[in-house]
Amino acid sequence: MDIDVFAAAHAREWERLDELVRRRRSLTGEEVDELVELYQRVSTHLSVVRASGQDPVLAGRLSSQVARARSAVTGSHASSWADFAGFFTSVFPAVLYRLRWWWIGVTVGTLTVSTVTGVWIATNPDVLAALGTPESIARYVEHDFANYYVENPPGSFAAQVWTNNAWVAAQAIIFGVAFGLPTLGVLFLNAVNLGMAAGMMFSLDRGDVFFALILPHGLLELTAVFVAGGVGLKLGWTLVSPGPRTRLRALGEEARAAVAVALGLVAVLFVSGLIEGLVTGWITNTWLAIGIGVVAEALFFAYVFTVGRKAHQEGETGDIENAPAAVPVAG
Repeated sequence: MDIDVFAAAHAREWERLDELVRRRRSLTGEEVDELVELYQRVSTHLSVVRASGQDPVLAGRLSSQVARARSAVTGSHASSWADFAGFFTSVFPAVLYRLRWWWIGVTVGTLTVSTVTGVWIATNPDVLAALGTPESIARYVEHDFANYYVENPPGSFAAQVWTNNAWVAAQAIIFGVAFGLPTLGVLFLNAVNLGMAAGMMFSLDRGDVFFALILPHGLLELTAVFVAGGVGLKLGWTLVSPGPRTRLRALGEEARAAVAVALGLVAVLFVSGLIEGLVTGWITNTWLAIGIGVVAEALFFAYVFTVGRKAHQEGETGDIENAPAAVPVAG
C-alpha cells in the first residue's frame, strides 16, 4: 500500500471528522450521524495504517483523532488517574523514544565540550589562574564545592534544585522555537560550567571528590537536561525541515510533543532533586551514593527503551493535542 496515496484519498474525511469533533456541542441530528459514521470509518483507517507500519507519525495522529472522536461520540471521559497513568505509560515514554537520537546526540556533544573544557583548565596553569586567585580556587575545591550540597536543610535544598533544573530544562525546550539557537547556547553554557568545575577539582587532585558528589544525582539530572536540549533542537529543526507536513502543522505537532516532555521531565527532575537533596553529600559511603544514582539512571533508560519503545511501535507520538485529556490538571 502506498501510504501517501492512502492519506491523500482520505484526508478530507479526517479533516471533516476534526471539524465535527470541534463543534460537537452544536451539531445537528444529521451531523451527529455523520460524526458516528466518520468515527467508525477513521477507526478502520487507523487499523490499516498501523498494520502497514509505514508511517508511525500518521498512525499517532489518527490515534489521537480517533480518541477525541470516541470521547465526542460516547460523551465519556476517563478519570484523571487513568489520564495520569496513560501519560506516563504511553505519551511521555513514546516521545522520549521517538526523539532518542536527538538527546543522545546532545549527551555526546555536551560531555565532549565538558571534557575538553575540564582538561584544558586542569592542564594549563594560565587558564586556571584566569578563573581566580590560588586562594579562591583552593577554597572552592577544598570547601565550597562539597559544602554547597549540605549547607541548607535537605528538604528546602531539594526543592530549590528541582525548581532550578526544571527551569533550565524548560528554557532548553522553549528556545527551540527560535530555530534551536538559544537552546544550543543553554547547553553550551551548562557544558562549560560543568567542565570548569571538573577542571578546578582535578587541578588540585580532587577529581575523586568531584565524581563522588556529581554522579549520585547528576546522572539522572543531566540526562533530563540533555533530553530537554534534544527536544528543543528537534523543535528548531522542524522549522528548517518540516518534511512532508506543512511547516505550521509540523511545528504544532512537535510543539505539543515538546509540552509532553516538559511535563514528564518535571517528575524526572523531582527524583533527581530528591537524590541531590537527600543523598549527595549526606550519605558518606561513596559507592552507595553513586549506586543510587546508577540505579535511577538505569531505571530511566529501561523506561525509555521498553515502555517507550512499545508505545512508539503502537503509534503513539507524544502529540498531546487534547492536553487536558492527556495529563492531570489542577482542579
